[in-house]
Amino acid sequence: MHIRHNILKMHLLKGVLWFMVAMPIIVLFYQEHDLNLIQIMILQSIYSISVAFFEIPSGYIADLFGRRKTIIISTFFSFLGYLIFSYYGSFFAFAIAQFLVGIAGSLISGSDTALIYDTLKELGKQDSYTKVEGKNYAIGNFSESIAGIIGGFLAVSSIYFPVYLQTIILFFSIPIAFSLVEPLIKDEEKIGKSLGQVLNIVHFVIVDNVKLRWLIIYSSTMGVATLSMAWFAQPFFKEVNIPLVYFGILWAGLNFSSGITSWNAYLFKKHMNNYKLLIFISLLIFISFFYIGFLMSIYGLLFIFLIYLLRGIVTPTLREEININTSSNKRATVLSIRSFIIRISFAVFAPILGYIAEYYCLSYSFYFLAFLISIFSFLSLYNLLKLD
Repeated sequence: MHIRHNILKMHLLKGVLWFMVAMPIIVLFYQEHDLNLIQIMILQSIYSISVAFFEIPSGYIADLFGRRKTIIISTFFSFLGYLIFSYYGSFFAFAIAQFLVGIAGSLISGSDTALIYDTLKELGKQDSYTKVEGKNYAIGNFSESIAGIIGGFLAVSSIYFPVYLQTIILFFSIPIAFSLVEPLIKDEEKIGKSLGQVLNIVHFVIVDNVKLRWLIIYSSTMGVATLSMAWFAQPFFKEVNIPLVYFGILWAGLNFSSGITSWNAYLFKKHMNNYKLLIFISLLIFISFFYIGFLMSIYGLLFIFLIYLLRGIVTPTLREEININTSSNKRATVLSIRSFIIRISFAVFAPILGYIAEYYCLSYSFYFLAFLISIFSFLSLYNLLKLD
């Protein structure tokens, strides 16, 4: 096995992990077990808190013991979580499953990006990172698109079939993770073994590096917005009376559109710098959430698609900016801090959004998201432009 095969294997792993046949109907799966929107969003908070709780230590573990080992453990926990989804049907069981899947998410978050970047760095190709990361993210979206179509059709026969198939698919991620090769890191770039190093890196991100701080705040805002859209898409489909058979097709279309823009994200750099691009994206996402709430009709799908198109651009663009401002010995930990703050932010807002949707109306949840974007994304970008 040679390190040059890592990129191909990471693309394959992304495709398997994102082949989420259960996602187009997961909200309906929860509702089939008598959960309401508040409970569903609480489950997402549990997932996010689980990710957040293990996020920074997992990044440190990846920097200290290796990205490959961390990714292997992640794939095992993902499989175990969905095994519980397949066999149990209570809120408590789902909470345990979400906790395990959250640990898996925290272990791979940052580790995958760091492994890709350091693989390219070892090969002397780190300048192609945005292109490779964009393609990796696109493969995930394309995979989820195909899975979405399959999941939607399976759900017509039984709402349980997609979850069963999801469990089987996740099992195959484990041998792929085992086949990865750990990139070499120069001695001067290796992190110390004291856990105090983690606190030093946290201080570096939050206090010392002002640019990183605002990049992560902006990432958190976009993370809350896009994660919320993913969980409110199915209630929106239901609200505007879209038949169940089309849920998978729409989910596939959304992820395919995100994959297209992600695959070509590096091309946007030829026309404007990253910060101008982020301003443009923020404005369009703000308008989209406002009009989804305002219309609450089939025409709102146009704006949901626009959000997914923009999501495909913003993710690799932000990751590149963070990587540029981070050294290899801190990279996985810094990326984990980013994910930690995104997940804590979502854990705070998810139950609030669920409460608004359950006891008021779905439109108000979309208006609330538009308000969040208008405050935090533009504040972040204002400060980033001052530093540039």
